[in-house]
Amino acid sequence: MRVLVVQNYENTDLGQIGKALAEAQAEIDLRRADLGAELPPDPSGHDALVMLGGGQNALADDQYPYFPALLDLARDFTAADKAVLGICLGSQLLARAFGGENRVGGATEFGWHAVSLTEAAKADPVLGALPQRFPVFQWHDDTYSLPPQAVRLASSPVAENQAFRIGRAAYGFQFHFEADQPLVRGWSVSFAAMIGARHPDWSDRLEAEAARHGEEADAAGLAIARAWVAAV
Repeated sequence: MRVLVVQNYENTDLGQIGKALAEAQAEIDLRRADLGAELPPDPSGHDALVMLGGGQNALADDQYPYFPALLDLARDFTAADKAVLGICLGSQLLARAFGGENRVGGATEFGWHAVSLTEAAKADPVLGALPQRFPVFQWHDDTYSLPPQAVRLASSPVAENQAFRIGRAAYGFQFHFEADQPLVRGWSVSFAAMIGARHPDWSDRLEAEAARHGEEADAAGLAIARAWVAAV
């Protein structure tokens, strides 16, 4: 299994997805597209595509001119029946690729928050075994409308479209299921200035929220990661 991973921002990594890929002995082809790494022209050399998150919005083609090519690649992987995974910014890009409307701002969530699965998620191969409601780490301000052919799989009061599927195995997750407690703590250090400007109480909240929600969120996130890798 060879997986193309497109990293869009500094200090964002695979987290629990990396654990699941390592368990499957997958080969990871990591491309720092935000730093100018070239994207492959087509899906032929890979079995799956992962698009990670980032601080930019999904319409920022002027600053990130590779976005249109990444949208084409996401469509090509899906058309070839190869698995796609978009997380946060990646989910927003996947929605855009298939006709969803990106909405910049107005949907701020930060910290561990609950998401609820939809009725359609009960039969979904990636989410079907999860509890109907569970906490997970969130860090976003933007959202999107559901693409016409997509199936909504999870929602929250702030962002109706928290997870969706297109075709067999193209998944978009607005929430950061890959972010287990060690990754969240790492982000809290590496992005301390950014977080402090927007959420000045985070350093006081972190440990209490982690104690309350971290173990359950980590378990749900790893289950999602393993189920998506199995769908590859």
